[in-house]
Amino acid sequence: MEESAAQRAARLGEENAQLQQAVRSHAVVDQAIGVLLALGELTPGQGWDVLRAVSQNTNIKLRHVAQLLIDGARTRQLCPRIRTELDKQLGHYSQLPASKA
Repeated sequence: MEESAAQRAARLGEENAQLQQAVRSHAVVDQAIGVLLALGELTPGQGWDVLRAVSQNTNIKLRHVAQLLIDGARTRQLCPRIRTELDKQLGHYSQLPASKA
C-alpha cells in the first residue's frame, strides 16, 4: 500500500526533526572536542577518543558528556564523576612522548 500525501508529509517532518537534532548534537560534540583540545593539548582525534572513553567509562551518553564539558568550561565546575574519568583519560596522553602526542 502506498502512503498518502499526509503520511508522507508526516514521515518527512519526522525525518527533518531527527536530522536537525543530529546537527545540533554534532555541534555540541565538536565544541566539546575543542574544549578538550585546549585543555589537554590534544589532536582532534585524541579529543574524540577522550570524549568517547569518558562517555563509555561513566555510562553517560556522549552528547550529555559533551554538554557537561562545554558547561564546565564556562562555569569551571564539573561533576566529580566526569572530572575523575576526564583526568584519567587526559593522563594517558600526557604520558606520551611529544612526537606521538
